[in-house]
Amino acid sequence: MERRLHPVTPLRRAWAPVAVIAGWAVHDPNQAQEQLTKLATTTLLLALAVAVTGGALYGFLTWWFTHFAVTDTELRIRTGLLFRRTAHIRLDRLQAVDVTQPLLARVAGVTKLKLDVIGTDKKDELAYLGEDEARVLRAELLARAAGFAPETAHEVGEAPVRQLLHVPAGKLAVSLVLTGATWGTLAAALVVPSLLWWATHSVWTVLATALPLLGAAGASSLGRFVSEYDWTVGESPDGLRIDHGLLDRTHETVPPGRVQTVRIVEPLLWRRRGWVRVELDVAGSANSVLVPVAPREVAESMIARVLPGVTVPTPLSRPPRRAGWCVPFWWRGYGLAVTDTVFVARHGLLRRSLSLVPHAKVQSVRLEQGPWARFKRLADVHVDTGANKTVTARLRDADEAAELLESQADRSRTGRREARPDRWMA
Repeated sequence: MERRLHPVTPLRRAWAPVAVIAGWAVHDPNQAQEQLTKLATTTLLLALAVAVTGGALYGFLTWWFTHFAVTDTELRIRTGLLFRRTAHIRLDRLQAVDVTQPLLARVAGVTKLKLDVIGTDKKDELAYLGEDEARVLRAELLARAAGFAPETAHEVGEAPVRQLLHVPAGKLAVSLVLTGATWGTLAAALVVPSLLWWATHSVWTVLATALPLLGAAGASSLGRFVSEYDWTVGESPDGLRIDHGLLDRTHETVPPGRVQTVRIVEPLLWRRRGWVRVELDVAGSANSVLVPVAPREVAESMIARVLPGVTVPTPLSRPPRRAGWCVPFWWRGYGLAVTDTVFVARHGLLRRSLSLVPHAKVQSVRLEQGPWARFKRLADVHVDTGANKTVTARLRDADEAAELLESQADRSRTGRREARPDRWMA
């Protein structure tokens, strides 16, 4: 049986025609002002009434023509007012259902569901549903994706969650203050416009430069604080649950077996406190942060949840000293380790980044040598993962790199054979 979205949904879509008019005015403000001054007050009010009515009608019609239904094998979503679109989402290809609540949606008591499907980069979504309906539908979809029969899936209910980690707001704020990118963008926002004003004395040039830089500074500091506020990681049978957000609340799921790469990022000013940030590459998902900031031992315990049986190796072996002829001084930031379970590569001196790739997730291995590196008997080994990302062990001895190329291919084949099945609620 086909169902409709929540009745407040038309309000979300009614702004589209108004946005088109606003875009025209911003694109050519002089012409827009000239055209508006030619109109009488009555004409302006009439045009405004037509725009509001048109927006409301557009929102209502797009809501009216949007339906969704859960069948025995798929979730079907039909959308489109003029151009019809029907999405057939196979339930056995569904790997996560994320819950998002922007600020106004929280006030209205509605929720958006985003659907992560294997093999697709773009998420289909159901926006908006009532909170209770969204919770029940999400639980049913995950149960069906886990293999429960249609007649019993609705009885499974929402999987229980056990909290593993909560990041205090104070620690998050201090970590942002101690991040070099925050100060770098803020300094650029202050210095560059001042130099442009000294050189050009043009207000428009200064504004055109300052506003994007201030926006970048705000996104790297205040934006991250708002987005990563109240960060909580919990464990449930359908994967790790990540909840966060001050204004817009987001509830994401990291499905088991889909993590391709884990990165431990360690900015320079965090090292004295022993803090790190953990990022993820997940196949077919935009989820990219597991822990925004935490002590290293806590972060490693979270990594053990997404990569069972994996421990972070220490120390890593550096490239030979002659690598300094290829990358002076910074070669000391490179490192490599290979264990029975993961391929590990490190880069960066000021901002260290340690990448861990399970052998079972390696899709291909490549060896590359430029002319100068070949003269110095050095080579890079690239490991490609299922998330279309590459981890590189740079400036290894050429003989070591050739041996690593062969042995890593064998480890990957063995790892895939022995990998645990990617099954929920198992």
